[in-house]
Amino acid sequence: MNVLVYDAHSYDRQFLDAANQGRHTFDYTTSQLDLQTATLAQGHAAVCCFVNDDASAPVLERLAGLGVRCIVLRCTGFNNVDLEAAKKLGITVMRVAFYSPYAVAEHAVALLQTLNRRTHRAYNRTREFNFRLGGLLGRDIHGSTVGVVGTGKIGVAFASIMKGFGCTLLGYDAAENPACLALGMTYRTLDALLPEADIVSLHVPLLPTTRHLINAKTLSLMKPGAFLINTSRGGLVDTEAVIEALRQERLGGVGLDVYEEEDGLFFQDLSDRMVGDDVLARLMMFPNVLITGHQAFFTQEAVTTIAETTLQNLDDFAAGRGNDNVLTR
Repeated sequence: MNVLVYDAHSYDRQFLDAANQGRHTFDYTTSQLDLQTATLAQGHAAVCCFVNDDASAPVLERLAGLGVRCIVLRCTGFNNVDLEAAKKLGITVMRVAFYSPYAVAEHAVALLQTLNRRTHRAYNRTREFNFRLGGLLGRDIHGSTVGVVGTGKIGVAFASIMKGFGCTLLGYDAAENPACLALGMTYRTLDALLPEADIVSLHVPLLPTTRHLINAKTLSLMKPGAFLINTSRGGLVDTEAVIEALRQERLGGVGLDVYEEEDGLFFQDLSDRMVGDDVLARLMMFPNVLITGHQAFFTQEAVTTIAETTLQNLDDFAAGRGNDNVLTR
């Protein structure tokens, strides 16, 4: 089966080709999928997309007109895909439902620890033989209360790590996870969790009901000096509201691996040009903000699983088989 891989980077080619073993024919483009680039899919039965590709109804209509019958997502989230439109057009959409929750959870902890102990600032100082400690004061994570917002596989992995740090665990989710209860987690409503938590980490999918889950109101409920970590989806956080909370010095630190306007920015080298995103520029001005470029998933184990699952999805579609990764039929 001919497959066009959108938003492809060198590592996508490396891992997909290794998993493919000649079963399908892959073509790669660095372009993201949108209404204009959809025409590149001419002659392909399937396309492979990532988190910032546009699979809205108009794009899907164009793909369907070109003969595309399958979209394989090399990610878990599918908020960028109009599933209703795909179903009407007869396009099967498949995702990677599971890769490595440890990759994302460990990155969330890395963001937290870097913010707390200012290791990024210490690194830059010591490179210049400046070993002064002023401005590097952190606090013990041990004994902190951690609010885990979203207690699925990644939330459980994060909670397990924080339990090892000696933290008290609070959880918020539509359903209580027995694995989290076994760790000693106590579930709260979001409004009750936020005032108690020294650390709040987001691990929920981006849905209409979770967009801007962290907003001016919920930020006002957070404990003064608390850390906010988001390794899930940028749209969970109202960035303007976070900037205002930082300006008022209500937050101890913010660690973001995702950003609600990251499309067109992340996964690219823009170091030699002016970036016109004033909101992101303002966010980066705060010394207690740490941003990484949507890399939480990016471990060898996770990317290997993503590639292998993507190939299995293509095999199953080609053979007319369903699997648990199918979002539309």
